Amino acid sequence: MKDLKPLNTFYIITGGPGVGKTTLLHELQNRGATGVPEIARELIKEQQEQGGKALPWKNRKLYMEMMFQRSVESFEKTTIDFKGTGPVFFDRGFLDALCYAALEGIPIDQEMRISAEKMRYNTNVFILPPWQEIYQTDEQRKQDWNEAVFTYNKMIQTYRGYQYELVEVPKASVQVRADFILDSINH
Repeated sequence: MKDLKPLNTFYIITGGPGVGKTTLLHELQNRGATGVPEIARELIKEQQEQGGKALPWKNRKLYMEMMFQRSVESFEKTTIDFKGTGPVFFDRGFLDALCYAALEGIPIDQEMRISAEKMRYNTNVFILPPWQEIYQTDEQRKQDWNEAVFTYNKMIQTYRGYQYELVEVPKASVQVRADFILDSINH
């Protein structure tokens, strides 16, 4: 693993489940930004299709480890592949895997901690608050509303614990949310 400086154009969009992160990422991409998809949903879908065990309802530890590793790989690949000057938005980051570990009481090994401390996104992290009116469950998202709220609060703790500043994105249309984020990074 390389010792990387904070990448000022790499922004995380995070929050609990079902708050509109992926929809917001697509809106930002439609406006010309680079977007990196969420690893967790891809991993769950892959494991479901393959009959794998790395699922939050089968093997939480394996799921967390794979989610963390793939998030780190995605970050490193993006640092190599990205040649532009504009912002890159990640639908969640590797700290989300550490948040999941905290939620589930799974120990985090020293290597993960060191990776999280050395590999840095932009200091400002965009967090979407729980929004019951748009919350839905599906085949990959099985958490109930109370779990979604609890996850949001644990996200705040996790990101602050790694010295990130949280910028709460308002509950509004996807267009207003995208405007808010783009205005925030351009000032």
